[in-house]
Amino acid sequence: MTVQAGAESILPPLGITMGCPVGIGPEIILRFLAQTGSQATLWPVVIGDVGVLRRCAKALGIEIQVLDWQPGEPVQPQVLKVLSLSDLGDGLVWGNPTAETGRAMGRYIEEGVRLVRQGQLAGLVTCPISKAALKAGGYRFPGHTEMLAELCQAKDFAMMMAGATLKITLVTIHQPLAGVPGAITQEAVLRMIAITGQALREDFGVLQPRLAVAGLNPHAGEEGMFGDEEQRVIGPAVAAAHRAGWLVDGPFPPDTVFHKAVAGQFDAVVCMYHDQGLIPFKLLHFSDGVNVTLGLPIVRTSVDHGTAYDIAGKGLADPASLAAAVSMAETIVANRQKLEIVSGKL
Repeated sequence: MTVQAGAESILPPLGITMGCPVGIGPEIILRFLAQTGSQATLWPVVIGDVGVLRRCAKALGIEIQVLDWQPGEPVQPQVLKVLSLSDLGDGLVWGNPTAETGRAMGRYIEEGVRLVRQGQLAGLVTCPISKAALKAGGYRFPGHTEMLAELCQAKDFAMMMAGATLKITLVTIHQPLAGVPGAITQEAVLRMIAITGQALREDFGVLQPRLAVAGLNPHAGEEGMFGDEEQRVIGPAVAAAHRAGWLVDGPFPPDTVFHKAVAGQFDAVVCMYHDQGLIPFKLLHFSDGVNVTLGLPIVRTSVDHGTAYDIAGKGLADPASLAAAVSMAETIVANRQKLEIVSGKL
């Protein structure tokens, strides 16, 4: 455990997984920590490759000391401490992932989860990975969220996209639009309302979360003229959520519900499919959006962008999303700690 400057109690550091070694993960980590100074409440450590980070810092002219770290050792503000799990050498080419880089990024995630669950890290912030490289490295997961859920043995989990202005969750995520209507069930909508509300209470400190639910069809079906999913599935799920005690309204026409949320009427919007939620979210939070995994026993936030292989190693990567992810992880850690104090667990 490490005493963090400015923290209310003794907490270990946050962990940042380096993500793909040939993507922009190393650069945004270096830029974020070099720019942050002593502002971070829980000064983070990196789980990755110390050699890659040192070479990246030298190539891009980023001035920060990069040192090895082991669990339990103290951290130092303005020094990048690294739990180095790979030694990928000098042969890496920016923007060209391999099976070896895929295996490495998988190990970073596995070790990060293990250390959080052991109490050696306060939470986990993840940099972007390549799903194809992860598969080439021998991992069968389609992405971070599914891998983290299995490592944590979590059965009821979800993805929230969170920003200061808008927060959204998704009933369906990565599937063809043609398959979305069949995947929207009363059970799935009710489940997402409950997960979203619980996360707002426990992780974001919203005691009485106000939730909006988007419809699926134009004008939320217009009384069945443009589709009946609102009357047959979504509306009954909202009614069941009301009976369960949630402050939830809808289904709203998708073209107005996000305006209502941004205006302050709601704390989050439960969306029916990927682009319905991600288009307005990224319009508002393209640079500072955060991906939060709900339903895990650990705190996990992530940048809201990919590996950006096209600009990797060119000094063009923006660390704003990483900074937002670290800040949000600190907030969630603090809110969960307050709940544990109130419940007598601490």
